Amino acid sequence: MPRKPNNSRQTRALLAALLERSRTWRHGYDLSKETGLSSGTLYPLLMRLSEQGLLEERWQQAERPGLPARHVYRLTASGLALAREQELAAIAAERAGAFA
Repeated sequence: MPRKPNNSRQTRALLAALLERSRTWRHGYDLSKETGLSSGTLYPLLMRLSEQGLLEERWQQAERPGLPARHVYRLTASGLALAREQELAAIAAERAGAFA
């Protein structure tokens, strides 16, 4: 049984990055640069979110000959819902902090 998605800072950062361009296939290097997550953190997160049905993944052929194919990822409908939920929770927490 797959683990429930966690609410770590790293997971929230990754989901936020994927939500920003939710219809675009993204590769790990791009996501690493955008989120600041190291490969040792990013790729296990991508695999776990994929196993949980929150990400689609596929192989994409290289744009130039001689380069290897890469895995690319994008949010599923469930992943999109979770990312939006987390985004709204972050906004609510930010507003609550502003009024404290």
